[in-house]
Amino acid sequence: MANLASTYRDQGRWKEAEELQARELDICARVLGDEHPDTLTSMANLASTYRNQGRWKEAEELQ
Repeated sequence: MANLASTYRDQGRWKEAEELQARELDICARVLGDEHPDTLTSMANLASTYRNQGRWKEAEELQ
C-alpha cells in the first residue's frame, strides 16, 4: 500500500496518494500502536504529501 501511495505521490496524483496514506496510517496505528516505527513512517509519508501540496498546517499537525 505504501509503495503504491508513493508512486501516486511521485506522479502528482495527490488525492489517491493521500487516501492510501491515510488508510495505511489508520491501520498501522490500530494494529501496531501510535509509537511503532511503521506508524511513525506512515505519518511522515502523509505529512510529506501534505507539504508537497502546500498544506503546511496539516503537515505540521502530523510532524
